[in-house]
Amino acid sequence: MRSLWSLGLAFLLALTSRAGGLEIPLEVEQLPTITVQTAGPVIALPFEGSFSMRCEAKGNPQPVYRWTKDGQAIDPLFDLGVKKERNNGSFVIHSERLAQFQGMYQCYASNNLGTAVSEEIELIVPSTPKFPKEKIAPIVVKEGQPVILECNPPQGIPPRKIYWMTIGLQHIEQDERVSMGHDGNLYISNALEKDSRRDYCCFAAFSVIRTIVRKTAMSVVVKSSYAIPERRPSLLVPSGVQSEVRLLKGEELVLECIAEGFPTPVIEWTKTTEKLPKRANLKNYGKRLTINNIEEEDDGKYTCEARNSVGDTVHYFNVMVEEPPRWQPEPPKGQLAVVGSDVHIKCSASGKPRPVISWRKNGQPLDVLDDTIVLHRARPEDSAVYQCEVSNRHGTILANANIMIISQYWTLALCVCVYLYLLKKQLLFLGSSKIKDDTTESVEGERFSVFKNGSLQINQAGKEDSGEYVCFATNSEGKSAITALLDVKVSLYKCAFIIRYFLDDGMLQIINVNQSDKGTYTCTARTNLDQDTASALVTVLDVPDAPEDVELSEQKSWSVRLAWVPGDDHNSSTTEFIVEYEESQWDPGTWRELQRVPGNQVTALLTLHGHLNYQFRVYAVNGIGKGPPSNPTDRYKTLPAAPDKNPENIQIQGHLPHQMDISWEPLLPVEHNGPGLEYKLSYRKLGVEDIWKEHLVKRHAFVIKNTPTFIPYEIKIQSRNSHGWGPEPKVVTGYSGEDLPTASPQDVAVEVLNTTLLRVSWTRVSLHFLSLPQVHWLRKRSLLHSNRIPEERHFLTFPGNRSHAMVPGLRPFSEYRLTVNVFNKRGNGPNSDPVTFQTPEGVPEQVPILTVSNAQRDSITLVWAPPFEANGILTGYLLQYQLINETLAMGDMQEVNVSSADTTQWLLQDLGEMSKYMFYLSACTRVGCGPQRMEEGSTVTEASEISEAVNTSKNFHLIDGLEPGTVYTVRLLAKSRLDNASIFEDVIQTRVKVKEKEDLHPEVESQGMNDDTFCDYSEENPLKASQCSLDRSMGGDSDYGDEEECQFNEDGSFIGEYSGHKNRGSARPSPVTA
Repeated sequence: MRSLWSLGLAFLLALTSRAGGLEIPLEVEQLPTITVQTAGPVIALPFEGSFSMRCEAKGNPQPVYRWTKDGQAIDPLFDLGVKKERNNGSFVIHSERLAQFQGMYQCYASNNLGTAVSEEIELIVPSTPKFPKEKIAPIVVKEGQPVILECNPPQGIPPRKIYWMTIGLQHIEQDERVSMGHDGNLYISNALEKDSRRDYCCFAAFSVIRTIVRKTAMSVVVKSSYAIPERRPSLLVPSGVQSEVRLLKGEELVLECIAEGFPTPVIEWTKTTEKLPKRANLKNYGKRLTINNIEEEDDGKYTCEARNSVGDTVHYFNVMVEEPPRWQPEPPKGQLAVVGSDVHIKCSASGKPRPVISWRKNGQPLDVLDDTIVLHRARPEDSAVYQCEVSNRHGTILANANIMIISQYWTLALCVCVYLYLLKKQLLFLGSSKIKDDTTESVEGERFSVFKNGSLQINQAGKEDSGEYVCFATNSEGKSAITALLDVKVSLYKCAFIIRYFLDDGMLQIINVNQSDKGTYTCTARTNLDQDTASALVTVLDVPDAPEDVELSEQKSWSVRLAWVPGDDHNSSTTEFIVEYEESQWDPGTWRELQRVPGNQVTALLTLHGHLNYQFRVYAVNGIGKGPPSNPTDRYKTLPAAPDKNPENIQIQGHLPHQMDISWEPLLPVEHNGPGLEYKLSYRKLGVEDIWKEHLVKRHAFVIKNTPTFIPYEIKIQSRNSHGWGPEPKVVTGYSGEDLPTASPQDVAVEVLNTTLLRVSWTRVSLHFLSLPQVHWLRKRSLLHSNRIPEERHFLTFPGNRSHAMVPGLRPFSEYRLTVNVFNKRGNGPNSDPVTFQTPEGVPEQVPILTVSNAQRDSITLVWAPPFEANGILTGYLLQYQLINETLAMGDMQEVNVSSADTTQWLLQDLGEMSKYMFYLSACTRVGCGPQRMEEGSTVTEASEISEAVNTSKNFHLIDGLEPGTVYTVRLLAKSRLDNASIFEDVIQTRVKVKEKEDLHPEVESQGMNDDTFCDYSEENPLKASQCSLDRSMGGDSDYGDEEECQFNEDGSFIGEYSGHKNRGSARPSPVTA
């Protein structure tokens, strides 16, 4: 009777519902519907234990599940090695071997009526981001030129943050001139000498996977110029004149313009035809425009303009705000229709760009291009689950619509027995076909009303109306009847009225809604001429009531069947039942979940453990939540039995030599199945012994002593209690404890392959433990100097039990000592006998400085410093030079061999007047010459003159006897330091017209000898910087470039007190009064 009641109610709701969605009880045969699915994408991080792929569906018959991966059918158990959960299609992926699981998954739930399809679930298994190993050539630029240091960070799980730092983790200072772009690159609009360094490092941080990676350090060498030419701006980022930016509504808009030029350009942002939005923010020193939560009104053309004193340049961004697909106004809903009617299934969605709609029936593609499927004169075989999939380049959404086609007269009559409400004094019987009265007492009279839909209404019902009522239904398929019992209970009671109904301007509001509020509410509007009514059906949803009549049947030794009667689901179908148990021996009073049952089942076969005293209860779950539990059953005691499982998670470790520690996860108390639980531990040497050694233990750990060192064993553990043994256990393999290595590698030999690479070989150590080799070496001295140097110790560890290795990174022309040892978890073994070897002579490093000094009409003096590392016996220098012109066309290469290693300057004669040359200098040993250093220089039209010594007590010096309107080159020389090396040089032009007062009383300002020309000259120690630089060039201990106060510029001038305020702002000659 219950199934007929449910069937009639379901179709009554379907035929009277105005909504497209159906909520059909699971007792009624119906198409599958996906109820739970994993929302993608799923990012599988290795430090997380497991990942669930959820797929649950309801339907009658119960759906069966299948999966596809990347469009191919898979079985999770056989293809992925994972087990599906009982009663649904979900499965759990554990963190081992994650890479094989990456892909696009889709779940299909099917029964004999149709197939429902889940949305695609993308499982992403991120790899560890890495920068490629690469050799990056130094970037050499002239002062004032732009520099781009590319980061090209690896892809990884966002968020990703980029940092530019030194190897010592000091942040690279950023400002209007130097800044990092949104792409991660570091941009220098115009390079200065201070930008020269060897350790520009790009770091990429991935917080989700807790990883920071660093790119190979990059070197920048900025060659100084006497004057930086002004240059109009041009954009380093972006390229071209115009670009197109597409992004999703709600995302952050990021526009960026980074310009190069001298002076440093400034960036200005505008929006065509209107002002910038108030939400716009400028970042990165005005180079980056951002707008959070972008909206459609933010569409349009944005302009960035880069400007300096020389000129400007612009770039246009066409910003287009787009949207992923979304339902408009909602996804297609399920429908119930009769045979012969027209069924319209409409799939409306919006998006930008306009999405494409595709259809499937039970998961199979349909050749339909429109947004609506029309089933003309629908037939029963049209019943199916129809899938609508909507896609554009920003995503895909999918909806299932359950379409059921039934016969027009298929529904059965339904007579519902309800209790009388005294205040209403009327009773309404609902049915779906005409009622025939064949009973002895006819249901006729003024108080009885039969409606067209078969409903029976009894007005002014009383106690005399109690009794049995028979409802008959007929159609072309046959005839049926249902008997309903009506019990009219009349009782008198006092009412405590609580005002919960409020009427405001034609709107009825009900607060604290409960089940008594369900029903049909009628609103009547009256005027003096007419009246009209409108009705609304109120359905109250709630969690299901507790199941009733929970009974035990089919009671066996270790199983029992539980049956129950569902409580009222309160207008939301029950999705599942949960069975819980409590046992009185180990954890009395605690209820634990035992089994879940689909909502269309009312029995469950329970598999139990032995030797326990159980009681059970059931509660129901629907779309609203979990209802209260049922009353517990009577106690049911199972018979004792042998264990049905063995311990798991066996751990084998060797904490000490000559012993093996074994531990395992014990059985839970409820898994004992009987008294007297203990474990049989069996072990034997792998591949050596046939007989198992056995121990019976009650604890879940055991130590085997006096074992050989690091020997493989086979181990198995079996459960046992007073009633017998558990199943045959699995065999696992482990090793006994390791000992400290006592032997060292023998026959260590070295083969020097080149100046920096060595091949080492040795005889393997035959020990019964896992050991790894280590190679240690230290540099004892340089063969160039007899004195010892600080020892440089290094070592490398190599995987596997190998007998050879390659040792890189040696220094040429040096003596080394090398040893080899092995180590394991216990510690390091003894070193081998030391081997001493020498690396061959190599070519020198690049000379640190090369400067042009004392240029004359037909000669130039070149001054340099020797290389910091000669890598051998320095034999001299190779000097090459060639004539160049303004287009950088090269003349014939001239060559000079400087045969003295002590020579650090050279006078080149017979050069062309007013000619520009490129000079190349490299240091040489007996092996060859090292890398070249380049420098430009020019001869002059007239011979130079040297004035008297500068008075160091003053901060200026007067030069007289100059010709008006003439261009001169002025140098300040450090006499007797590297033979007239220039520490200041500039180009000046004397004025054509001068005043007599200026001739008689020259001013410092009129001669251009201000701070911008002569820098900050120290009166206390005017040659401090030059002395410091000289000490460096003559072989000081400090590395080149490590100290800021004492070093050379690339052009040979000194950095220090003379260079603090040197004018680099203009290439034009400075006027000087003659």
